[in-house]
Amino acid sequence: MTMTEQQPSTLQPTIARIWRGRVRAERADEYETYYMNAGITPLIDAALGVQALREDRGDEVEFITISYWEDVASMSRFAGDGPRAIHHLERDPEFLIELPTGVQVLQIRAAHGDTGGR
Repeated sequence: MTMTEQQPSTLQPTIARIWRGRVRAERADEYETYYMNAGITPLIDAALGVQALREDRGDEVEFITISYWEDVASMSRFAGDGPRAIHHLERDPEFLIELPTGVQVLQIRAAHGDTGGR
C-alpha cells in the first residue's frame, strides 16, 4: 500500500498525537524525504490516520506530524509506555535545530469534514 492509499477502518479516533520539529531551510527538502520514509511510513501502518504538515518560515521549516489513535492504549502499543515521550528518528540530531522533548496528546472532542489527505 502506498502513502496515498487509505485502508478503510471502522475504528474512530479519540486521540490525536502531535509532534513538531524545526529544520534549517537549506536542509528541509532532504529532511522531508527522510522523515516521510523513516517516520511517517511506520505510522501509516500503526495509526488510524496520519497527517504530515510543513510550514516554510524563511530561515527554518517546521514539520508537524498528527497521528490519530483509537485510544491511549493503542497509541502506547506503538509509542511505548510514555505516549508523550519522544522517540527520535535515528538522524533527527543531524537535521533538527533542537530535539523536541515531548509531544502533545489531545482528546478529539469534535471533527467534521475532509481533513485534506492526498
